[in-house]
Amino acid sequence: MPSSPIRKLVPFAEQAERNGNKVYYLNIGQPDIQTPTEAQQAIKEADVPVLAYSHSAGFASLREGLSNYYHGKNLPVNTDEIIVTTGGSEALLFTFGSAMDEGDELIIPEPFYANYNGFATASGVNVVPVEASIENGFALPPVELFEKAITDKTKGILICNPGNPTGYLYSKEELEKLKEIVLKHDLFLIADEVYREFTYDGEAHHSILGMEGLENNAIVVDSFSKRYSMCGARIGCLVSKNKEFMATAMKFAQARLSPPTYAQIASEAALKTPQSYFDEVNAEYVERRNVLVEGLNSIDGVFCPKPKGAFYAVASFPVESAEHFAQWLLSEFNHEGKTLMMAPAAGFYAKPELGANQARLAYVLNTDALKDCIAILKAALDVYPHTTR
Repeated sequence: MPSSPIRKLVPFAEQAERNGNKVYYLNIGQPDIQTPTEAQQAIKEADVPVLAYSHSAGFASLREGLSNYYHGKNLPVNTDEIIVTTGGSEALLFTFGSAMDEGDELIIPEPFYANYNGFATASGVNVVPVEASIENGFALPPVELFEKAITDKTKGILICNPGNPTGYLYSKEELEKLKEIVLKHDLFLIADEVYREFTYDGEAHHSILGMEGLENNAIVVDSFSKRYSMCGARIGCLVSKNKEFMATAMKFAQARLSPPTYAQIASEAALKTPQSYFDEVNAEYVERRNVLVEGLNSIDGVFCPKPKGAFYAVASFPVESAEHFAQWLLSEFNHEGKTLMMAPAAGFYAKPELGANQARLAYVLNTDALKDCIAILKAALDVYPHTTR
């Protein structure tokens, strides 16, 4: 199993704190946004005399609530097309296990969410990367590159929309291009849509669940973690209209018995969160994004495209190894008693050399903290012994 670029430097951060430094954690998508009161109250009021298993597909009432949520997005999803999972991570594992066999291939635009590598390894699936470029903000690579990557072992194409780690939001036109490819070659189009609610600058999110003619090829991974700032609940879901795929995924769901009961109670209540919550959260993320991205681009030698979704940005730094730089920030540097942790981007690539000088930063902290982080990075690059500028 590959190490997580998001968590592998944690020992250095812990040591930095033991040394008396304040560490800003920009390495992980753990929002500081408050979990909706609806979810918190549901846990406090839950009367569960026997903490029993639920249905392997999750509470019927939770699946009905999710179906209503999707219908509210003009996505016609029925309850029997949903399996509640232990986080989006389990939904991905179920997908790999149900749609692919050992030795099969999955095409993914890179950089991609680092755990796709781990889940592929665990499932015996080979990731075939198609390179996206930081120069155009990580837009969908040319169709020709996807066509070139397809073999008789290819079972699907996986995208994250909006993207982790890039924050890139795929346009309707880009999704149509992917639709043509998967229908032409009879592949699955798997979309990790856990950041669906977080889109900025007036841009809309387009789900593959709403694409006509793709019903039998579309698989969506979703999650409550980021949408409702309840990462610790570990509740997600798997959505598809492909009955054979869902029947196979149910075998995996039955093997692990059921998703956690209290977390399902909280998640069902979270679905009642008013739209005003998301309006406020999105406005906050836009402000944070602007502070971080504009601050990064103000540093000599740093380049960061402006993301239109999620709450991540990938930046290139004037260094040969962003991993060494990130480790050095924690182990050998502080600015006025402060330093920061970021995720080296090499771990988000199948070809690590492509991300050697890049890092992912999550703008999950308040703007004052992010301004501090910019000051730390500016000061650090002025004295880092291996800068290339």
